[in-house]
Amino acid sequence: MAVPKKKTSKSKRNQRHAVWKGKAAIAAQRALSIGKSVLSGRAQGFVYPVAEDDEAES
Repeated sequence: MAVPKKKTSKSKRNQRHAVWKGKAAIAAQRALSIGKSVLSGRAQGFVYPVAEDDEAES
């Protein structure tokens, strides 16, 4: 099995954790923004064909 040769310092561990949390925060912010734009009807770059499906089934 692969084993690390030396113990990782707390600062390096915290730095990796901060990067991971930062990426998650950006992804959550983008998802919330897309959701808000879809609900308000102002979405331009996001396709959400709910109305077309309802009309096609009738």
